[in-house]
Amino acid sequence: MSVVLRNAQRAVPVRRAPLRRAVCALRAALGAARFDVGLVCAGNGLMRRLNSAYRQRPEPTDVLSFPFHRVVAGELPRPRCRDEYNLGDIFLGVEYIHQQCCDTGEDFDSVLAVTAAHGLCHLLGYQHNTKLEWQQMYQKEAEILEELNRLTGTSLRPLTVGLF
Repeated sequence: MSVVLRNAQRAVPVRRAPLRRAVCALRAALGAARFDVGLVCAGNGLMRRLNSAYRQRPEPTDVLSFPFHRVVAGELPRPRCRDEYNLGDIFLGVEYIHQQCCDTGEDFDSVLAVTAAHGLCHLLGYQHNTKLEWQQMYQKEAEILEELNRLTGTSLRPLTVGLF
């Protein structure tokens, strides 16, 4: 199905086509290619408001995911009709991510793809609140990034390296 990408900020230029291709490949690696995904590139203001409203943390962040379905990690949703073929929405804090990349020297486009992989995993029920959940999510992120790396010749690694 489709990946709908909206750039809702003007602070940082975003190369949409490579990001959309990466998300399509990651979605396929998760076995969810038939599901729609919304991807919003957001600035610090919007990310701060969303993070405050939904996580009670009034600061910008790199990614927020809003799943359409409640699923157990590792399971795909079971839609009952065409309108339910939707994984949900991912908000990428591109201004926040860009600043981090400037501080660390990491490649912005690569970090966007890795952050999108993290967001996709959240849409499919993966969490990282405990060490066991983190291990499960890290393994899934590594697995789907390995497929993206194979397709693109990159060497991307999960966001959650060293969380626990």
